[in-house]
Amino acid sequence: MKRIYLDNAATTSLDTHVLEAMMPYLTTHFGNPSSIYSYGRESRMAIENARKSVAKTLGAHPAEIFFTSGGTESSNTAILASVRDLGCKHIISSKIEHHASLHTVDYLHQNGEVSLSFVNLLPDGHIDLVDLEKLLSESKEKCLVTLLHANNEIGNMLDINAVGNLCTTYHAIFHSDTVQTVGHFPFDLKNTAVHFITGAGHKFHGPKGAGILYVSETVKIQPFIHGGAQERNMRAGTENVYGIVGFAKALEIASENFKIDSEYISSIKLYMLQQLKDHFTNISFNGDPMGRSLYTVLSVNFPKTEKSEMLLFNLDINNICASGGSACTSGADAGSHVIRAINNNLDQVTVRFSFCKHNKKEEIDLVIEKLKEII
Repeated sequence: MKRIYLDNAATTSLDTHVLEAMMPYLTTHFGNPSSIYSYGRESRMAIENARKSVAKTLGAHPAEIFFTSGGTESSNTAILASVRDLGCKHIISSKIEHHASLHTVDYLHQNGEVSLSFVNLLPDGHIDLVDLEKLLSESKEKCLVTLLHANNEIGNMLDINAVGNLCTTYHAIFHSDTVQTVGHFPFDLKNTAVHFITGAGHKFHGPKGAGILYVSETVKIQPFIHGGAQERNMRAGTENVYGIVGFAKALEIASENFKIDSEYISSIKLYMLQQLKDHFTNISFNGDPMGRSLYTVLSVNFPKTEKSEMLLFNLDINNICASGGSACTSGADAGSHVIRAINNNLDQVTVRFSFCKHNKKEEIDLVIEKLKEII
């Protein structure tokens, strides 16, 4: 049986058109973008064209887009800069953030640089906006609010405009980890009250190791990585030219095909949800799968039995790729901090299935049959 890949929230396959766009910069156009001769100028032009393309897609100004190694570096840069350059002394976050943010705010808190508050979660895993406003209104210090636009494990989506407006009212800095939504939803950053957002190419059929940080022109920050004057003095180090070209091409393809792809992938997710309901008893779904949620992610709880405890392992043996929550923590047996925060039921086994435009209903049928055999 060929492999069935249902872990697209962890990473996606590289689009062939993206690879085509990258190939010249892996072969003939190998110049260093900081060099002044023609080879260098070709690479420099490729980066700046990519920057314009990304900015146009996201409704931003090219000067607000910085290329990075991915979401983790981008979030670290934004959070550290908010504290050390923009004067934020109080961070408001949630217990279900990606570790790229959670470990960074924890580091700053342990270091004595900030006070830290976690906003309450509603029973369905959404952020409690009433509690967020309460925390903002009671804070005596300048706040950084750092919240995921969409949770990578359960799929819940934040009302980014509502949070942005609250941050504006209380003069707070707002960083949103948008790694799961850039390339999957349209953005209009000119009309969104957010100071920082992030992106990672490999989440939407682009290359790994290529990401972006959007920095609103309303704030001025210092570099996170020091050395050369690359990325307009904001990120030292020779640019990942082919990765940057690939990121821009993948984002262009994703935005052009958004309507068709999102409707198709939604239909796959809903089909699987219904099949699971039809064939299994005592299962439940995490988050708000039918509501404000990623169309790419479905988080399912199966009752814990001797058979289901080894569920991911048995799926893998049967050539089915899924994850227990987040790929970022699947190597550790600590379990998912997200699932623990919203649904601390030790008698359940959680599996995250995540979808892309290449998945087919026939694959879902095969997975359901295998699940029936395993469980």
